[in-house]
Amino acid sequence: MRIEKCYFCSGPIYPGHGMMFVRNDCKVFRFCKSKCHKNFKKKRNPRKVRWKKAFKKAAGKELTVDNSFEFEKRRNIPVKYNRELWSQTVTAMKRVEEIKQKHQARFIMNRLKKGKQLQKEQDVKEVKQNIHLIRAPHAGTSKKLEEKMVQKLHEDVETGVDAV
Repeated sequence: MRIEKCYFCSGPIYPGHGMMFVRNDCKVFRFCKSKCHKNFKKKRNPRKVRWKKAFKKAAGKELTVDNSFEFEKRRNIPVKYNRELWSQTVTAMKRVEEIKQKHQARFIMNRLKKGKQLQKEQDVKEVKQNIHLIRAPHAGTSKKLEEKMVQKLHEDVETGVDAV
């Protein structure tokens, strides 16, 4: 039983599933579902289609470059059975899985930090646009006061204090 990879989305194709397209030059393309086949026929680039794995890797939204993936590579070297080697391998596999989980958690936290920073910048922009709603009505229409409030808000955001 061989599990193939989809040419467009690199998802698994199990035996009896998906479809195969053979070009005139005998190049074989396998697709997991009609959605992938239609996108291929439309000559779409998988790196530009947002729901593809290739897009996520190219956009930095998925952890791709990690040393822990090196351990999972298949090695076709036969090794004579050794109980000690077997127990060491099992403990190493557990440790590699721990390391991988930590790396993924760190990657997710870094992405969330970037999102928080973008959200703060968006909030500052919104406050700048709607400063007339924040200003007290009896304060008058002073441009200097509005600029002073925006400046104070900008300083608070740079120092890390949540002003709004």
